[in-house]
Amino acid sequence: MRKLMFRRGKKRPMLEKRETGQAESAAATAAVEEARLQESGGGAIGPNGFALLPIIVFLVLYLGSGVYFEYVRPIDGQMGFYVISVVVAFMVALTVALVQNRSLSFDEKIRHCARGIGDENIVIMLFIFLFAGVFSGLASAAGGAESTANMMLSVIPSNFAIPGLFLIAAIISLAMGTSTGTVSVLAPIAVAVSANADLNLAFCVASVIGGAMFGDNLSFISDTTIASTKTQGAAMKDKFYENAKIAIPVALVSMVVIAVVASSSAPASVGTYEFNPVLAVPYFVVLILAMTGMNVLLVLTIGILLMLLTGVAAGTLSFVSAFTSMGTGATGMFETMIVTILVAAIGSLMRQHGGFAAILQFIHKHFHGRKGGMAGIGLLVFLLDVAAANNTVAIVMAGSVAKQISEEYDVSPREAASLLDTWSCIGQGIIPYGAQLLIGAGIAGISSVSIIPFLFYPMLLAVGMVAYILTDGLKFGRGKAAASSATRA
Repeated sequence: MRKLMFRRGKKRPMLEKRETGQAESAAATAAVEEARLQESGGGAIGPNGFALLPIIVFLVLYLGSGVYFEYVRPIDGQMGFYVISVVVAFMVALTVALVQNRSLSFDEKIRHCARGIGDENIVIMLFIFLFAGVFSGLASAAGGAESTANMMLSVIPSNFAIPGLFLIAAIISLAMGTSTGTVSVLAPIAVAVSANADLNLAFCVASVIGGAMFGDNLSFISDTTIASTKTQGAAMKDKFYENAKIAIPVALVSMVVIAVVASSSAPASVGTYEFNPVLAVPYFVVLILAMTGMNVLLVLTIGILLMLLTGVAAGTLSFVSAFTSMGTGATGMFETMIVTILVAAIGSLMRQHGGFAAILQFIHKHFHGRKGGMAGIGLLVFLLDVAAANNTVAIVMAGSVAKQISEEYDVSPREAASLLDTWSCIGQGIIPYGAQLLIGAGIAGISSVSIIPFLFYPMLLAVGMVAYILTDGLKFGRGKAAASSATRA
């Protein structure tokens, strides 16, 4: 047993030390951290719906003001969603979260914020933002993005450019296992393709994000796959086959929809553009390395070095311009990084104040039967992702309750893991303050909200998952899944 922990003069025994050898994944590490956070807050956290007020305040302030100034009372020369900064909106929400729960001192609340910000997933996300900004800034100054886009346009027909971006993003994300990394690599290319082919910028970026979420959901090495299978006791291949029954058909339908919508606009005048093959090399190397499943930070680091060398060799970069552009690219990601930090802090406080527990209680009380259990698991992780803005964290937080629901309502482990992963990716793929939309919008220099109308894959995936639940898991392989579950038991 560990030493007794003191809080406000009273002793309370801490949980027994966990076996560190069983921490096989980031999901297990996050679960341990969750338990430690609850210990430091005084034990079990009671449900408290009022603790969800910060996220409601943010939605009303940011999205409400954006819609008002964009469509109700527009301001000349200014985009409605930039009237109130997303950073300011989240600062207000954080202030609300800090004022709540008087049973905790201000210092204790700050410690919970620090732990939320220090989560492994958040730290990795911040690094990806920073490295992606440097790579994007350097590529822009060197002309690498333009050369790569021109080479793609010389191969891909103009009427298939946007569906092509979706397909490439889906393949790369499937290999990399990370949607944020895929968006980081492909968003600059989407921006260049949009500019050179006179295509809708938000549409191009949204296609990349949609493809990235497809791969994130299905990849064997994705954090969401690891978290969902580990918490539900499912085999990765079983979860993949369960996911594929919906994700692959939806992806094919999405490509058709994207192609139809893209063709309905005025024909794009792609034209003929000059390009330097040397400057395009770093992008293709990055794409190939991404296909091998290499860590996205290492991929971006290699891309930065190659872009620097090729830019100098091609004469488009000098020592001064190279480092100036790297600084400019990194600075362009500062707002995205600040938003990530604020969301992590707010999510940690809402969890500590009982907001997440209130969601869990609601799901458990109001959903019954096998289909109800499946719907409850999906709604649970979807709402947690909307609140936490991190699909891996949402899966870890929902895992134990989802496991209980699946056991009570005859939902097999593979189905529960698929529901957790897919619905978290649906939420993560459409929220304007999620990492995927923020990094895509940051690189493109547009509002994340402007991307949402073109996110056909996440929206169609939601429709597909509703059909999956209503048809009782499509009634395919249920007996096999149950037998597999019984064998594991």
